[in-house]
Amino acid sequence: MRVMRAERLGGPDVLTLAEVPDPVPGPGQTLVEVEAAGLNFADIERLRGSYLPPELPFVPGGEVVGRTAEGRRVLAFAERAYATKALVKEAVEIPEELPAGAALALLVQGLTAWHLVRTAARVAPGESVVVNAAAGGVGHLAVQLAKEAGAGRVIGAASTADKRELVLSLGADAAVDSAPDGYTGRLVEANRGAPVDVVLDAVGEPLLEAALHALAPFGRLITYGASGGLDPRPIDPGLLGERNIAVGGYWLGAHLRPPGSTAAAPLADLIELTAAGRLRPMTGGEYDLAQAGQALADLAARRTVGKVILRNR
Repeated sequence: MRVMRAERLGGPDVLTLAEVPDPVPGPGQTLVEVEAAGLNFADIERLRGSYLPPELPFVPGGEVVGRTAEGRRVLAFAERAYATKALVKEAVEIPEELPAGAALALLVQGLTAWHLVRTAARVAPGESVVVNAAAGGVGHLAVQLAKEAGAGRVIGAASTADKRELVLSLGADAAVDSAPDGYTGRLVEANRGAPVDVVLDAVGEPLLEAALHALAPFGRLITYGASGGLDPRPIDPGLLGERNIAVGGYWLGAHLRPPGSTAAAPLADLIELTAAGRLRPMTGGEYDLAQAGQALADLAARRTVGKVILRNR
């Protein structure tokens, strides 16, 4: 079979096409013919050795749409996904009409958004929800899933007018500029003059403290990333206690670890919502397997929008 692999750590240019033996399934594993593999920023960090440093030679990738020997079309997490064949566990069957890019957007990004809304923030009907980085891979799904959960008002924060228009097209009730200056006031204004109940944040500083000041009593801020950087200053406990607000964090990996992985039911819900047209995952560029290096370079440079995939044609 063909794989894109790295003999040394580095940037996307270290990936080369190679022929290797087919993997042999172990207990609980299924071999699938890969239709498409999804790309994530974590692939870039692993290739550099800055996140979960891999053994060499290294074949990146962790998610595939593929077909089993029995002909079932499945979506699954996988190891060594930048390949024509891959080993998977806990594969979920998906409809033939569901595009590969949309399906792959439901794994890391979709499951993260689902658990942010349902598990971490526990959004209740009628509550107001702010989604920072609302045009991003997780954010655009969180906007839609918050509405599905019955949020009374969903506010998306994004950095450009085009991104804010996209957020509104996905069902947000309002979209605001995510620039730090005046951010707190814009959230309150977008919520019709009232503080907000929930903020879902992947930016970190400089928005984190400003978001806290926008929270209503008993509000929750859930952080799941820090693309804007980390601030080592502690959060003022007086501010938290004064208004009974809470700060929490979320990482998908905890829900994927055996035993007791909690991915199957949320993933089935995401697939059902997408098939029914109630959830619209953004899909981006498609690249051939041999173009994996270019695909990662484009992803790193933010030249792509939506879920980027490698397709075996």
